[in-house]
Parts: sequence; structure tokens; C-alpha cells
Amino acid sequence: MADRLRSTWIEDLPSHLILEILSSGRLSAVDLACLDLTSRTFRGSHGLFPHKFQSLVDFAAFQLCGSHPIYAPLGPNARNELFNRCSGNWKRVLRFLQSVEQSSDMVETSAGNMQIRTGRYHTLLIKDSSVYACGSSLCGVLGRGPETTQCVAFTMINFPSRARVIQLSASHNHAAFVMQSGEVFTCGDNSSFCCGHSDIGRPIFRPRLVEALKGIPCKQVAAGLSFTMFLTRRGHVYTCGANAHGQLGHGDTLDRPTPTIVEQLESVGSVVQIAAGPSYSLAVIDDGTIYSFGSGTNFCLGHGEQYNELQPRAIQSFRRKAKHIVRVSAGDEHVVALDSSGFVYTWGKGYCGVLGHGDEIDKTTPEFLSSLKSHVAVQVCASKRKTFVLADDGSVYGFGWMGFGSLGFLDRGASDKVTRPRILDSLRPHHISQVSTGLYHTVVVTNRGRIYGFGDNERAQLGHDTLRGCLEPTEIFLQEMECDEGLVSEPE
Repeated sequence: MADRLRSTWIEDLPSHLILEILSSGRLSAVDLACLDLTSRTFRGSHGLFPHKFQSLVDFAAFQLCGSHPIYAPLGPNARNELFNRCSGNWKRVLRFLQSVEQSSDMVETSAGNMQIRTGRYHTLLIKDSSVYACGSSLCGVLGRGPETTQCVAFTMINFPSRARVIQLSASHNHAAFVMQSGEVFTCGDNSSFCCGHSDIGRPIFRPRLVEALKGIPCKQVAAGLSFTMFLTRRGHVYTCGANAHGQLGHGDTLDRPTPTIVEQLESVGSVVQIAAGPSYSLAVIDDGTIYSFGSGTNFCLGHGEQYNELQPRAIQSFRRKAKHIVRVSAGDEHVVALDSSGFVYTWGKGYCGVLGHGDEIDKTTPEFLSSLKSHVAVQVCASKRKTFVLADDGSVYGFGWMGFGSLGFLDRGASDKVTRPRILDSLRPHHISQVSTGLYHTVVVTNRGRIYGFGDNERAQLGHDTLRGCLEPTEIFLQEMECDEGLVSEPE
């Protein structure tokens, strides 16, 4: 009996089973690193892996990288460059791939899976499939009914009982939510059809299912100023809403009351990520090409000119340089992109140094941000006159306009400009996993699941009812249970 109850060590397991467990994809890069340090199994190869790998865990990380959706499409040169950038460490390569994937999705923290998104005067948060909101509920953007004009603390939004939210996007006056089922819900101002519903008589005050996408499961949404993009699990893009500049990508300037597929993107490959600016759109294809369409103002389309594009057009400068783009962020007047080696590129209006090149000169096409070349970036985030870059070590770099302290530098004035990337010392005590920035406020999530915000809080967009603004990162807390406390109602 005692033998049956004896503890089983990992060394006692069959070697082929150990390798299968390590390469199953259920373990994170951190898990692999811990195993690498603690298990006596990995002192020798035991003939289980080629000698060029440092350990069995290193070999398992290599196998996981090979099947990763970001790594698999890369060519030999791009793979080698990434491997060298990560100091020849497959666990770091895996951590990079996972961090990039999570930057536009849910991040895994020790407190659960989370995603943070900031709108103009509000903030939305997913925590373990539940959604919390704070700030101004203009036109019902917080989804808490017509009686709510403001939430002064993070408060839960009600969805159908079985709905589990996995991704969201926040714009000025509307929001969109993707469910685990692939269904999409929207709320807010629908006067331009941006919520995907044909009735425009009044705002949508509570999240409503987009009926036109029934049977078309989605994995990502991107909310522009008066339009919305939807990315399906099959890699197709649908758009709806205002189309005065061609931002819907259908070859015309006609508004679309319900989501309509962007046909031209179907023929170029599978789309892996989308981003929506105020009146322009970006789509990243699995081969690393960025397609842009909509308003050409401020050179945001990256083609070297300011003409509107009514259909998706590839940004050729990346193709000519054989750069494989994996993620892109659309700001109000500029764009930031991340390539497969963790390098950063910016273009658009250079006002306030938002492009990070040490000046305020506009960049008509993508330009490499050389000052960050020694850092491996995993997320880029662009907004109104400011930019953030998250590195793989959890540090955050910011540049652009301070704007009510929303850039996060404690030694700079509220209207100062920072024209080159600079590390946010105020966040050094934390390992940041995701960053999002709105008009005048910024919110980050740490790897421990803690939430910090800084900048303007005039409309409680930082989740505090006693502060007008926060120059120093201040922790934000959730109301874990559904509660109507802290809500400001419309006057009767």
C-alpha cells in the first residue's frame, strides 16, 4: 500500500512522455524556465534532443515556437533574426511570441486573464471573461443602461448568462465585445451604423448581439470613430458604419448599416490583426504585409501621400525591405508597427515628437525607430499625440505629448513634449504585460494582474471618484460583484 502512495517524481516518468508534456503548448515560457532550473532530468540530453539545444526544455520551447501562429509564417531570414535578437534562447523567443500575441488579446496574469482598453473618456477591462467599465457613459458606451451617465469605479457590465467575453475594443462613443462563441455584441452611439444594427433612432445602452454576424464567428473587433472592423476566425474582415473616406474598404464612400465583408482582403491572404484609426483602417496579413485604407490625412496610410484609399493597399516599404510586420496600432494622427524581430516603426504626423525620432517632422512612410533597436518590443500603442512601446522585460517606453500627465513622466510638465523614447521610471517596480492609452489617460496591467492608471481623471476614467488627475501611476480596483453604487444617473 505504501508503494502505491509513494510520490512520483518527474524523473520517474518515461522520457518521451516528459517531452510530450513540455511541448503540449499548455506550459508558458515561464513554466519552461522554472522546469529548466529545477528538474534534474535536464542535466543531460539522454538522447532525447539534438546537442545544439541547451536542454530538453530548450528543445521543447523550440518545438512550441515552430507551431506558433506568429512564428510559423516567418521565412528563414526572419526566423534567424528573431533567434539572434533573443540571444539564441528559445525560451525567450517563445516568450516574445506569446507576449506579442497577448498584446492584442488577453494577457495571462497571476490574478487571471485580463485585457485593458481605453476610450476617449472611459476605460474597459476584461477579467476572467467578465467586463468592467469606468468613466463617462456618453451615448451608452459603458453598456449600463440609459440611466447611467458615469461610473466612478470599475463596475461590471451585464451580458447574457452564458456569454464569456474574450476581446473588446473601445472608441469615442461606442464599444464592441467578442464572445468565446465568436458572437459580437456592441453598444453606444449607432447614429452612423457603427454598432452594426440597422436602427439608428437612439443609442444602444446595453450590449446587443450583432445579428448580421450570426454564424460568422469572430476573434477580434476594432472600433474607429464612427465605424467598426470585425476580424473572423477564418481571417476575413467585415466593416460597417460611416465611410466618407473609404475607411470601410469597399471601393466606394457609401455607409454600411451592417457588417459587410471586405472582398479585396479575401484574395491577399488571411488577416491576423486589425486596427482602426479615426477614419482609416489597417489590416495585418499572415505574410507580414500591412494593408491600409481610408483617410490619407497626416500620411497615416504609409504610402508617402495624403490621398484617400477606398480599397486596401499594401504598404510597399515593408515589402521592399523584407520586413514581416506582426502588429500595428492606429493613433489619431500617426501609426506604430512592430515587426517579427521586435523592432518598431512609426509614421504619420510628427507633432509633439510622437514618432520618437527626436523631432516633430512628419514621416510619410514607415521609418525605423533606431533608438529602441537594443530593446525587443512586444507591444506598440498609439493614441492622441503619444506613443507607448512595451519591451519583453516588462518595461514601458513613452514619447510624445504629456497631455495632463498621460505620458507618465513625473519630472515633466503637463504640457511638455518628449521627442525620443524614454523609459517610464514610475513603472519600473512592476512588470507590465499590457498598456492602453486614451485621449488624456493611460492604463496598464502588470503580470500580477494589478491595474495602474495615470493622466486625466475628470470623468472618472481612471476608476477613482476623488481624484481629478493622477501624475503618478495609481492602482485601480474592481468592484468584483455587480453593484449600482457609484453610478451617476441622468436627471429626470
